[in-house]
Amino acid sequence: QVQLVESGGGLVQPGGSLRLSCAASGIFFSFHPMSWYRQAPGKQREYVARITSGGSTNYADSVKGRFAISRDNAKNTVYLQMNSLKPEDTAVYYCNSPGPAGDYWGQGTQVTVSS
Repeated sequence: QVQLVESGGGLVQPGGSLRLSCAASGIFFSFHPMSWYRQAPGKQREYVARITSGGSTNYADSVKGRFAISRDNAKNTVYLQMNSLKPEDTAVYYCNSPGPAGDYWGQGTQVTVSS
């Protein structure tokens, strides 16, 4: 059974930092590309960042230069380092990986950026 479990969310002031983690089980993690998405209240879920099995990364324009995605294959974990956070980054952040019958998703972790 595939499980993606996010952690690390919380309340942070504008300009602050958070690091999200997503622990995966039930997949050959090192072979899977991993992504982060987010969904703000009243908005559609949107793409944030992706890392391939080889370590290549890609970012949405809205987070480029502020967020960094990385992975630790020994720990089956993908990370999202978020710096210079803005109120518009407030959302539930989801971990994602493709599967043979559709994408796998975690339960999400709330990030709130507010003073």
